[in-house]
Amino acid sequence: MQKEGKFQLSRALNVFGPYLGLLFVLGVFCANGEVRPYFLTGANFKIILTQTVIVAVCSLGMTMVIVGGGIDLSLGSSVALASVVGATLIAKGVAPIWVVTLTLLSGGLVGMLNGAVIAGFRMMPFIVTLGMMGVARGVAKWLSGNQTVNYPDSPLNRIMALESPDKLLPLPLGVWLALGLAVVIAVVMNRSIFGRYLFAIGANEVAAGYSGIRTRKHKALTYALAGVLFGIGGLLQLSRLTQGDPSVAAGLELDVIAAVVIGGASLNGGSGSIAGSLIGALIMAVLRNGSSQSGWPNYMQEIIIGIVIVAAVGLDKFRQRKVRS
Repeated sequence: MQKEGKFQLSRALNVFGPYLGLLFVLGVFCANGEVRPYFLTGANFKIILTQTVIVAVCSLGMTMVIVGGGIDLSLGSSVALASVVGATLIAKGVAPIWVVTLTLLSGGLVGMLNGAVIAGFRMMPFIVTLGMMGVARGVAKWLSGNQTVNYPDSPLNRIMALESPDKLLPLPLGVWLALGLAVVIAVVMNRSIFGRYLFAIGANEVAAGYSGIRTRKHKALTYALAGVLFGIGGLLQLSRLTQGDPSVAAGLELDVIAAVVIGGASLNGGSGSIAGSLIGALIMAVLRNGSSQSGWPNYMQEIIIGIVIVAAVGLDKFRQRKVRS
């Protein structure tokens, strides 16, 4: 009975922990009387949701990778590369539909290369994606001539455009796109054979292999799909900045990994949820927005985010101990 009670506590912590964390962060900034009148407004929540979009979309791909027992440190570089590819294509007069397609494919190509090396040569994801972080960033700088890529006005800029910035509605199209993608990925992970295999591989890859699951194939596919989602993140970054920047999204992978772990995923693999990752992404956006509203210097924000990342990993270890005991 005691062991069952601990298991139920761990499950409750996984499910409700991210929501309690979000309420706590909101409460911290609402407690400041000088910040509250500006923080609790529709206009500010529109900004928070818009700032959440890129981290949220990328967290969908990272959730799949982490659930499968992997990690992808090349995320930020993939986003930068995709934004440069998209901006370069627009500047050359390529039709928007092809810009979108090729931008997503650039992210998918990085993911496919990661997956092929990791699965094909059984190399550690940390090392492979760390190397790809440098490769993708270098390619982005090479394509752009190591400078920002500007382009004439494009319909793609409207994806992240803020209309009626003084009101909550209407929300940018990118917010609805992120929610739609979240629903699709959640269905894939929880209702498809591929999703079940992904959880099985993350929980115990050897046992999954003995069960007849083609672990190499599924791991490679997971990284490729995640890469496409990172490509979407690059497209959204392009729309938000209205330019391609090879230096953008540096450190984005840390925010995304923190969001996924805060959302209940385990760095050991085998557990995680899309809803939790979205709440984790929202917590990261609220932290940054609230820090800015409070007038805290940028270095203080970085310290807070770093503490949150360490705390998230510690929480993951605590959950794992509860499960084992």
